[in-house]
Amino acid sequence: MDKSNLLRYKGYIKTPSLFITKGSLNLNPIELSSEFKPLPKDFNFKNQRLGKLVEEFVFYQLKQQSNVQWLIENLQIQKGSITIGELDALYLLNNKPIHLEVVYKFYLFDNLKSYKNPLSYWIGPNRKDSLCYKIDKLKNKQFPLLFKSDTKQQLEPYDIDMTAISQSLCFKAQLFLPYNETDIQFGSLNQNCVSGVYISYLNLFKFQSFKFYKPQKLDWLVVPHKDVGWRDYDSAIIDIEKEINAKRSPLVWIKHSDTKIVKCFVTFW
Repeated sequence: MDKSNLLRYKGYIKTPSLFITKGSLNLNPIELSSEFKPLPKDFNFKNQRLGKLVEEFVFYQLKQQSNVQWLIENLQIQKGSITIGELDALYLLNNKPIHLEVVYKFYLFDNLKSYKNPLSYWIGPNRKDSLCYKIDKLKNKQFPLLFKSDTKQQLEPYDIDMTAISQSLCFKAQLFLPYNETDIQFGSLNQNCVSGVYISYLNLFKFQSFKFYKPQKLDWLVVPHKDVGWRDYDSAIIDIEKEINAKRSPLVWIKHSDTKIVKCFVTFW
């Protein structure tokens, strides 16, 4: 299969669930295997958007389980001519119906503000997204969608016992900590999700003696390795600066040595 997709799949497999316990925040996280199993040689993943590619990975994993009977994936719910939402997946697990929502996120620990809710510290690289926003959307929009009359009507042909259905969440994440800050409170979150650091563009000069690689977004999933086209600081900074000027925080790999490669977001803020 395509080597790039293989590396992305391996990176996805190694990404832990963000929530440690069942019932955390009244969500019901599922635990998928973190063991990589060889894929068929002629198999390939087709999606070219990160979120959809991760869904494809999750669905593939579940379909390999003998106790899973697959029903529907990416079912768009219509109200007249308007799409009001989408159900990520519906399947039977030991003959019991499950509604699954899939999330894969990159969150940075915000050290510019103070928050009352510990979860509010986790934000997207461009400060437009947040963990609290996603949890609220799951609880108040994505999961309740299943029980709307329009959804029930569309599910009628599948003969699903709606009184027996349960809802589950696959929520994987990579967490990034401020460079040289270690006093971080994780609360109910899985500390094993820490994947790297972030640093403001204004302080990036501290890394000018190291080598850089800027992966495309699909490769944000990939575990850093040395077999890429490394660039020196003066060369890499040109591309990084373009992102910063556009108010985007790029992800880079920084090679300290052949045995130490660090994932790092360079923030515009």
